[in-house]
Amino acid sequence: MSSRPATLGQLRDSGWKSVPVKEEVRRNAVAKVRDGEPLVDGLLGYDGTVLPQLENALLAGHDIIFLGERGQAKTRMIRSLVSLLDEWLPIVAGSEINDDPYHPVSRHARDVEAEQGEDTPIQWIHREHRFGEKLATPDTSIADLIGEVDPIRVAEGRYLSDELTLHYGLVPRTNRGIFAINELPDLAERIQVGLLNVLEERDVQIRGYKVRLPLDVMLVASANPEDYTNRGRIITPLKDRFGAQIRTHYPLDVETELGVVHQEAKPLEAAGLRVQVPEFMAEIVGQLSHLARASAHINQRSGVSVRLSISNYETLIANAARRSLRGGEPDVVPRISDLEALASSTAGKVEIETLEEGRDEQVIERLIKSAVLTVFKSRCSTDQVKEAVLAFEDTVVVHAGDDVPSSAYVETLSRLPGLRSSVLRLAQGESPGAVASATEFVLEGLHLSKRLNKEASGGRATYRGR
Repeated sequence: MSSRPATLGQLRDSGWKSVPVKEEVRRNAVAKVRDGEPLVDGLLGYDGTVLPQLENALLAGHDIIFLGERGQAKTRMIRSLVSLLDEWLPIVAGSEINDDPYHPVSRHARDVEAEQGEDTPIQWIHREHRFGEKLATPDTSIADLIGEVDPIRVAEGRYLSDELTLHYGLVPRTNRGIFAINELPDLAERIQVGLLNVLEERDVQIRGYKVRLPLDVMLVASANPEDYTNRGRIITPLKDRFGAQIRTHYPLDVETELGVVHQEAKPLEAAGLRVQVPEFMAEIVGQLSHLARASAHINQRSGVSVRLSISNYETLIANAARRSLRGGEPDVVPRISDLEALASSTAGKVEIETLEEGRDEQVIERLIKSAVLTVFKSRCSTDQVKEAVLAFEDTVVVHAGDDVPSSAYVETLSRLPGLRSSVLRLAQGESPGAVASATEFVLEGLHLSKRLNKEASGGRATYRGR
């Protein structure tokens, strides 16, 4: 930083050029696209849908609105745009609104340059300080976004007509940067009008005092599609302000869903425990979210966030760890009996339709069973199912549950060789924990396929032939 120009004169001599923020973003986006680098890191499932639209919007220099239900990475994409700004930017030292040394906007910066000329001190700010964000709420005011008269400055002897009495809001303080509004339709209409004025007409009235603010701001917003309509809670002129409207979506397949889960879920690490999640158990978690998004019993307007899959995955492992700790087993391998724990992590992330109120647990239980059956059908062939069912002829009974040790399932396989091939193929080995998980999965799948009877009480279950 010490080698950077420290005065206006040195800045001119260095050859530094000032460009509008959208041109700056476009220039850096062009470099990334040309080099084959993603504009946003860590996004899965958007390569052929959302990201091409984002690239178009940035290359076109548009303000952007992301439309989508909760949990579709809208905020992550918005915040990632900061990486497309230059790392350092010169401003007039002491400026509250990042004044361009070549074209100062605020009264403070203009006065400093008029007094000191080429000796005007320059300050360099990092791109992280050129991003402003506001969650729109009904009580958001013009003072929050644009500014307000500072009574202390008035008390110091300044006139109300003096621009120096203003305390700038979030938008002016993000001058020459990116300003984001989450849930844009939640802004009151009069605030939307004020925002439109400062972004389009470049002026705003604060307490009757008309201030000219030729700001250079890239506006990015997010909204739920249900609210972002002409008959919804958005004024048409502000809607017209956005050059690009990008529709986000949930993962289109379970594989992508699980990719997000593995990327975002916090690993459970504890001394003496080894965590192993069978592929079929992880797939049940992803399938549960996909079934919830297609269920008539779930309010689809509020969406079913990918965070549901992440929370359910973490809860599944946590319940398996608790069971392992109580049973003195070092291997943490989730089983079907651990799925009951998902009721708590699911209930808070989905909205049950009004007609289903009071039946939340039953709705979630049906979804979990449907997810297990779907995965079972995709992973177990008809021949394997027949072989396993034949093992239950006569009076064979198998006990399962969270209090049954893994060793008991290994003993079960020795008694029922008809189960062995299906279980070991799913377990991908013969470790007791993996065998226990695969055995419960096969047994529950056979029951849900109406090939075995099941009696359940508390955390215990008994399977027997029909």
